[in-house]
Amino acid sequence: MAIQQADKLLKKHKDLYCAKVLKAIGLQRTGKQDEAFTLAQEVTALEPTDDNSLQALTILYREMHRPELVTKLYEVAVKKVPSSEEYHSHLFMAYARVGEYKKMQQAGMALYKIVPKNPYYFWSVMSLVMQAISARDEKLSKTMFLPLAERMVAKMVKEEKIEAEAEVQLYFMILERLGKYVEALEVVRGKLGEKLTSELQSRENKCMALYKKLDRWPECNALSRKLLLTNPDDWQFFLSYFDSLFHVIDESWSPPEEGEHSLEGEVESSVAQAIKFVLDRISAEETKGSRQLRGPYLARLELIQRLRQRGSPEEKELGEPHELMFQYFEKFGDKPCCISDLKIFLDLLAPDQHVQFINRVMETVPLTAPAEGAIPLPADTKALQRHLCVVQLARSLGLHHAMDREHKLSLIHELKTRYRHGLEFGEEWSLWQCLGLLEEGLIQSPSNAQFKLLLILIFCRLGAFEPVVDLYSSLDAKHVQHDTIGYLLTRYAESLGQFAASSQSCNFSLRFFHSNQKDTSEYIIQAYKYGAFEKIPEFIAFRNRLNSSLHFAQVRTERMLLDLFLEANILSSLEENIKSMGLCPEEDDIPWNDMRDNRDLTVLASWDPKDRLPCCVFFQTISIVLWVSSYCANVLRPLKSNLQKKKKKKKETNTATTISIVLWVSSYCANVLRPLKSNLQKKKKKKKETNTATPPVFTRYQEYVASLQTLISEVLDHIKGLEITLTALKLESLSLEDSALSEAERKFTKAVRGKVQSSYQHSLQEVGELLKKRLDTLKSLKI
Repeated sequence: MAIQQADKLLKKHKDLYCAKVLKAIGLQRTGKQDEAFTLAQEVTALEPTDDNSLQALTILYREMHRPELVTKLYEVAVKKVPSSEEYHSHLFMAYARVGEYKKMQQAGMALYKIVPKNPYYFWSVMSLVMQAISARDEKLSKTMFLPLAERMVAKMVKEEKIEAEAEVQLYFMILERLGKYVEALEVVRGKLGEKLTSELQSRENKCMALYKKLDRWPECNALSRKLLLTNPDDWQFFLSYFDSLFHVIDESWSPPEEGEHSLEGEVESSVAQAIKFVLDRISAEETKGSRQLRGPYLARLELIQRLRQRGSPEEKELGEPHELMFQYFEKFGDKPCCISDLKIFLDLLAPDQHVQFINRVMETVPLTAPAEGAIPLPADTKALQRHLCVVQLARSLGLHHAMDREHKLSLIHELKTRYRHGLEFGEEWSLWQCLGLLEEGLIQSPSNAQFKLLLILIFCRLGAFEPVVDLYSSLDAKHVQHDTIGYLLTRYAESLGQFAASSQSCNFSLRFFHSNQKDTSEYIIQAYKYGAFEKIPEFIAFRNRLNSSLHFAQVRTERMLLDLFLEANILSSLEENIKSMGLCPEEDDIPWNDMRDNRDLTVLASWDPKDRLPCCVFFQTISIVLWVSSYCANVLRPLKSNLQKKKKKKKETNTATTISIVLWVSSYCANVLRPLKSNLQKKKKKKKETNTATPPVFTRYQEYVASLQTLISEVLDHIKGLEITLTALKLESLSLEDSALSEAERKFTKAVRGKVQSSYQHSLQEVGELLKKRLDTLKSLKI
């Protein structure tokens, strides 16, 4: 409809550039990319300067993923209308999309000369900083780009033209990258630092970081101490306080006889002072009564841990860790964070104190048995949370792993009972029972991500991929999560025979990675517009990290192999696929040497002790396997090229080509043997020789192809037999040996068995259909 309207308009106004571009957009969105590009190039060649045409062309080129063409548009527009602030601004943003930092610097200064506004000047300065960041030669970065940027900002400072906080942030960034920490500190503590108001304690945090870099530990100690007096629950300040304290002690620092200890005030330079400071913070919390802060109590444990590491006897002055952790549990055991708080200090407990500690905290949990001999249960959510924390602590200390089988089964039965009781507040050791319990939990808590992740893991271990797709979709992964947890989905699909699901999951991940380029460019532009200069390097680093992602390389490679694998029986489609992929080992753009492992291997919550935590798959091993897979995909192009050359030389047009290595070799052999046999038959007819023996290679090749057909036919028969057996088995109707299962457990366990069976059947069907295509291909290999 839009194309028709544009055509009507062009009949009346043949030279209406905007109408032509709108028609091109319509063609692009209807899949006619070549026509759209040709029409857009026609308009571009006419060098339009009206805003409507330029904006429409910008939209079109962005949809075509050709942002470099937008820069040429506005370069021409700026030359024709040199006084236009708008066109100069668009040119700068067009350069930003393609990362042309030098041209951005020039465009920014040109814009500032036309309209002398501070933002335009600092656009140019930031572009210099980006040249420094992206420069491969670090020496060039620190001797040319950054010093020039510093001089440009210093000029504005001298002329007192600094207006915004963003400009101070940029100056700070430049000085920090140059290693001029003293000058940066002067900026932050001086008049310019008063503009740093957008973030809470922005000046203090910057000063703290600079003191650490300058090894000015007395100032760091005094500042962190001062900040803790007003905010005793900020853990980062406590860590800075302890770090600086021990540096000051190690340096044998002593306060001056007169005057202030440091620029930031009083410095504490002994363990005794630190102990008093921490205990004073705790005393202040004790007087509150309710809503006490956790920071001071955790700081006491942190100080004990650090003193123990240094072999300092003063740790005893703070108390016994066993007792202090018990007191902490009494105060904060009903908070979900209690386990994560205490877990990092469990090493302070001696092995012989583990059982005693768990028994003691368990005594504080209010549990009531509903009947004699029954499992005691909590009466409210706070008691439930306390008991949950005790169970997590016991597991973290390795007490569960030390149990024999009978006690482990008893614990599982107890935990299942407690879980079902816990559902009142609003919320089999065999694999089937685990799945059933998780399915039941998901019905009760449909948003629980841990239940879904565990179900994904167990279904994949069972080889049942079909339920995993819906589970992963229900996680509703956002943005970067497609990279960090996407591996949970894509690594299993193809190997479990779910080719359609594998294709879909790879496409889902690839859409995110491909949109990353466009989206990040827009973030950078917005950062320039709003003066968030310190975020621009972060956006660039984020984009580079995603481009170097191990998961990105995996889905790209899997997608290529999958496309070739599934389309291998259709010659024209295969040729188009290989051509569109640009497969060539020399042109492989995957950064194998700079690969980044962005997987979140801690997404599944665990309270296992350190020695029981699962090991991740070795990163280099995965990279090598991917490289080999990618190389296999890339070598198909020269193989395909050789086959095409043979076809042209021998005038053969009907060659069957498949992705399977065996079928590729078979097809290649057919292409070689077919013309040889034809020539041999022609010679026989000319010489009228009937007794000439046919070379055995032809009959052997036919026997070879026949044996392959027999092999695939037997595999197909086996798959049919498996399908019949699986259908007759009726997995969901099987009963479990454990008669103690409740009706609810049986219901959910039956449901998961049905899902597993359906997935197995689907996998067998997909594999069978693919093998049928392979068999048809083999049948066409005749000479």
